[in-house]
Amino acid sequence: MAKIKITQIKSVIDRSERQKKTIEALGLRKINHAVEVEATPAIIGMVRKVNHLVKVETV
Repeated sequence: MAKIKITQIKSVIDRSERQKKTIEALGLRKINHAVEVEATPAIIGMVRKVNHLVKVETV
């Protein structure tokens, strides 16, 4: 599988609890925090749900 780099670019303040949990499940903690993960279908689905809060790059 390919790896992707996910960076949080917006705050989760005033977001739904579901979006907060999704950001946490991706391993992100605060703005400008980045993680590298495998591009599995589950991860891609989570990224799509919070795509307005994150930036995604292929590694």
